[in-house]
Parts: sequence; C-alpha cells; structure tokens
Amino acid sequence: MNKKKKRFIRPLGLMMAFAMVIAACSSGDDTAGESEASPTTSTEVAEVAEASTTTSAEVAEVAMDPTACNMPAPADRVTINYLGWPFAATEFYAAELEKCAEVDNIDVNIEFLDFDQALDQMRLALATGGDSPYDILHVTNPEVAEFGFNGWLTPLNDLIDKYRDQYDLDDIPQSAWDGAFIDGNFLGVPMIGDSQIITYRSDLFEEYGLAVPTNYDEIIAACAVLADAPGIDIPFAMDFSAGWAIEIEFLAALRSFGGDYLIAGGNEPGFNGPEGVAALTKMKEVNDACMGDAHLTYGYQTASDSLAVGSIAFISIWATTVEGLQNPENSEFPEVIMYAPAAEPKTGSLLGGTAWNNYYAIPAASTLDTELVFLAIMEATDAVSQAEGGQFGVVTRSSVTDGVPTVAAVNETVANGVGPYEPNPAIALIQGALGETLPFVMTGEMTPQEALDAAAEAYIAEAKAQGYLQ
Repeated sequence: MNKKKKRFIRPLGLMMAFAMVIAACSSGDDTAGESEASPTTSTEVAEVAEASTTTSAEVAEVAMDPTACNMPAPADRVTINYLGWPFAATEFYAAELEKCAEVDNIDVNIEFLDFDQALDQMRLALATGGDSPYDILHVTNPEVAEFGFNGWLTPLNDLIDKYRDQYDLDDIPQSAWDGAFIDGNFLGVPMIGDSQIITYRSDLFEEYGLAVPTNYDEIIAACAVLADAPGIDIPFAMDFSAGWAIEIEFLAALRSFGGDYLIAGGNEPGFNGPEGVAALTKMKEVNDACMGDAHLTYGYQTASDSLAVGSIAFISIWATTVEGLQNPENSEFPEVIMYAPAAEPKTGSLLGGTAWNNYYAIPAASTLDTELVFLAIMEATDAVSQAEGGQFGVVTRSSVTDGVPTVAAVNETVANGVGPYEPNPAIALIQGALGETLPFVMTGEMTPQEALDAAAEAYIAEAKAQGYLQ
C-alpha cells in the first residue's frame, strides 16, 4: 500500500532546536570575549558560514525526529507496563509505544492476552485496591464505563488541556473523546476508531450477479447462491464464536429492531421484550443459512484469514481486522477485496454496526508519574503515528484519511448505525449475562425468548446485589 507519510516538527521541538543554535553561536556577554580568531569582516563571516554544514532546520530535524519518541527522559529509571489484546492496529501502536524505550531511563513492557483474558486480568489488577502492575491499558467504550464508574482510571482533563496544542488534540473529534467521558472526566485517549462493516470478494459477487447485501435478508439470500461456489467452505461469517462476540452483534440487531438494553430512565432490563426476540431470531436465521455449527470456529480473526485465502466469500467484521486485505502481502485476492457499510438487521432501519473507539487509559493506581505516562501515550498516537497506522485500522484523527481503505464504509456505518454503548455501569452486568446465554441460541439449545429471559433474570439478581436495582 503506497501512502504519503506526514512529517512535521512540533513547536516545542523547533524552539529547542533554535535554542541549541543560539547557544552554540553565543559567547555570553555582548561586550566580552571577542577572540582574535573571530571573523571581523563580512568576507570572513561569509567564509565561516559557507564552511558550516548544519542549518537551523537541519538541527531541528535531528533534534526532533517526528517518527521517534520525543518525550523527555525521567531522572530515575522507570518501566512503563502495557496490557491489551492483539490485532494489527494495536500491534502497530504497541510498537510505537516501544520506541519510548529508546529514551534514557525508560523501559517499555508490552503484554498481549486474548480479549477475554486481557479484561479479566485488568479487573483482577484494578479491583484489589493495591498498586497497579500496569500503567497503560487498552480499553474500549464498555471498559471505560465499567472501570471509570469504579474509580479505577485516572482523569486526564488537565493533561489534555496542557498538551492540546502541542499534540493537536482538537484534531480528534469530540464524539471520540465523549466515549471516554465519565462523571465530568476524560478517562482515555482515543487512538483507534472502529465499527462492523461488510468485507467481500467482488469477483464472486460479479460472477454470480449479486449486489452487496444491505440487510440481513439479503445476506441470507446471498449465502444460498454462494454456498456452492468453488473453493468456498462457508459463504459468510459473522462473529458468533463466543458469548461476548454474540452480545456485541445482539446490541446492534436489538437497536435496529427498535429496542435497547435498558428501559429508558432507569436500570430495568429492556432487552428481553419483543424487539430483542425479533433481533435474536434474525441473527439465528443468518447463522443457520450461512454458517451452521461452523460459527464456533469463525472468530473475527479466522474469518478475516479465511477471506484472505479465498475460503469464504464475504464477512461482517470489525474494520480494524481487515484493513490489510487489499495488500498482496496479506491476501491472495488483494485486487478484489472490497468494503461496504454494515447491513441492516431490520430492513429499512439502522445499520448493524456500533460506534466504537479504542482508548489508552492510565490506571488510577499506577505507581508512575501520570504526566510521564501520558506523554508516552501522546508520542505513540500522535499525527505522524496515526498517518502510518491508518493502514492497519481507522484512526481517530480527522486529518488522517489517506491510506485508510475502510474509512468510507466505517463513516457511513457510524453515521447511520446504532451508536455506542450507553455509559452506564449496569451495562457491564448485561453484557456478562447475555454472554452466558446467547451462545445456546446459536447451537439451538435455547430459544431466543428463553435465552433473553434467563439473561434478564441473572442481570436483575446481580444489579440488585450491586445496588443498581431495588
């Protein structure tokens, strides 16, 4: 993928560079220290200038390589510990963060676990009340709400204001910041945008005379046509491989059918009404028509890999997972992989994609200086980093659009989709309850109504125990 890499020198770096030049050319007091060797004529001054090979611009470029980590070195040696889960975009930004280990007295330790394990480890580390073993956490909208309402994350308001101009933080839309805004505090730095989109092999759709599906009924119809295409194992995949994945897709379908997790104005469950049943029934129809029992093995990464090698025709998947599929290094079909907005679960309603952001957050119990950790985050997610990172996932900076192949599909999905999770700590309890029961619908062991009622019962019990319901 060819793309231009933005280069710039931050104002602070330029000032430092000019200071170095001035210091090098000054001898202190204006009236003191004129050396006999100093040039005294314009010709001699010109000769000295001509002999110099370093301009102020070159000094600035050397002093502030925009691709490096340009944070100041701490007085004492520190280790910045990071915890998250891996996919192409997070691995790229982790590598950017690791560049800060080139700064004197800084070490960087990156720990990746799979999604469930990472969140379990975060909760275990943060809930103890002791010092946090981690200094930077990769979190998304629901985790910001859960961890934020528990008081586990550090407010960043003052630091965002302090470094707003230096790192051009207004280039990040307010909506992205708002996803990490809890009780008057910004608790995370947006670094990756995301939503579910349709990714497909255009050659197969053209060969079989199919339009790209815009709703779930059209997905089902396309599966019937593409199921027997040569080389295809299953025609379509949506991530129904785990409880948490099905729950995310259920929220999108539920809102498209006009429902929501909570009854407006309180914490009473609203997901087990007729809208929820209709949404889950439609999801089950898609599963049976396109995947069957194979859904258990087609997580988002497996689905992406399968599209890359040609064993699947199209998928509904996170944009960050498929950014590289137009690159011949990552795909056997780079020229025919195309992207489209998420499909409508209910025909004629909202698109089945959520407005999602990935954030870097700092635990309140981190033992490191908060400003030092914040600067490391800034250096890993600045405009230069995001200009390069756009090839791996949708970025959060408005100015970065070149080289982001999924940006149009994501933007349309977010604009016409179901929106983000509600920033309410009770939502985490609903997610957990649904994650336990929804898989039984896909396997046929429970009906949609049975699964939703069981999840509502479990949620109510836990919500009462935690004081969210009376």
